[in-house]
Amino acid sequence: MDRLDAALIRLLDAEPRLGVLECSRRLGVARGTVQARLDRLHARGIVRGFGPHLDPAALGYAVTAFATLEIRQGRGGDVRAHLASIPEVLELHTITGRDDMLCRLVARSNADLQRVIDRVIAFEGIVRASTAIALENPVPYRVLPLVEAAVEES
Repeated sequence: MDRLDAALIRLLDAEPRLGVLECSRRLGVARGTVQARLDRLHARGIVRGFGPHLDPAALGYAVTAFATLEIRQGRGGDVRAHLASIPEVLELHTITGRDDMLCRLVARSNADLQRVIDRVIAFEGIVRASTAIALENPVPYRVLPLVEAAVEES
């Protein structure tokens, strides 16, 4: 990761619909250079996609919650498959500590959150769940500061 990679990532983060030619014009480098950099960043798994960033609230899912789950021994794979089948489960992480998994959930309302939680825990592999509703998101998911830090370290 160097300054040109970081500049390209910043540019695409700000304007994800830019084409390679426009990126090369704005960065002052050849089109082939931009394409090669993008290909390399994608191959290394640094850039994983160029899809739209969606806002669940704008889709009608105004409530965000986090649930920690305790899983019955040996049922992790089954629980993962169960949770992946629920559209309101946006993320699933296996974690250390008292619980085994952490889910980010969305729902249309607090009442709808109960429906989502009921669907999540309606699986015999889940022993216990604990849920917390998010009130606000003052630091939304971001990776760009890591790009800047990676360039400074190299």
